[in-house]
Amino acid sequence: MKLHDLHVFMAVIQAANMSKAAKLLNTGQPAISRSIANLEHALGVRLLDRSRQGVKPTEFGQALLASGTTVFDGLRQAAKNIAFLADPSIGEVRIGCNPFLAATVVTEVIDRLSRRRPGVTFCIVTGDEKALHQELTARNVDLLVTWRSGPLLDDRLDYELLYEDTYSIAVAVQNPLARRRKIKLADLVDEQWVLPPEGGAIGLVVADAFRAIALDPPKTKVVVDPAETRMSLVATGRFIGVFPDSALRFYLRRAELKILTVKPALARRVPVGLVTLKSRSLSPVARLFIETCLKVTQDLDKR
Repeated sequence: MKLHDLHVFMAVIQAANMSKAAKLLNTGQPAISRSIANLEHALGVRLLDRSRQGVKPTEFGQALLASGTTVFDGLRQAAKNIAFLADPSIGEVRIGCNPFLAATVVTEVIDRLSRRRPGVTFCIVTGDEKALHQELTARNVDLLVTWRSGPLLDDRLDYELLYEDTYSIAVAVQNPLARRRKIKLADLVDEQWVLPPEGGAIGLVVADAFRAIALDPPKTKVVVDPAETRMSLVATGRFIGVFPDSALRFYLRRAELKILTVKPALARRVPVGLVTLKSRSLSPVARLFIETCLKVTQDLDKR
């Protein structure tokens, strides 16, 4: 089995069409068909189902596709390792995370590491939890920095806890609530709340807190997912929001916000950690990123 034929097979799957794959690889369709035939002959199974709509992998083809992804990723990682050995000041790391962590904790990690290794480049891929796990298993990112709401359902993944995030209620410094020293949570039920859609970590934090004092969760005035938008709305002075304490420490406009001293405090803690593929060897630069993550989050505990 030749690497070239495997590369052709993966291109055919990506294009879902023989002729499109030929254009993608700048070759003729007979060469594409020959590579597929070579693979099927070597393995003794049919790899593709062909129809007028195009081609799609059989169950054998799916298995080969997964292995092919691993093979070519291993070659890329080897090239990165060699480049790092030749010049330890350079390299690239690809990080998957949600937009909130990207704008706060991950930004702090990149700032510290880039000062030590100015030749290192960073690529941040953002998305929801499902999309990020797909990016990781497809080996499009080296690691994930993510909140963990439950057990990992994929046994191919490894998890390392960085810290447990606590949550606080915040308002703008000009909001009248910012001048009050002690506030009962029940007093905030009719405020103008800005929260992300239901079902996420913050929604659970708020719901748990109010149900613990025998009250229904407050009605949300503005429902919006991006944390930066929620912080900007709270900064206007008219709204109230809930944010992870780690994010409030690293938020560039944190001077515009005031954390309220509320009793009872929001009790739920949400773990934040690193997710990697068990079977994948990380590049030296990715390992440096992880080491810096651990250092930054250790500093969080000291504050």
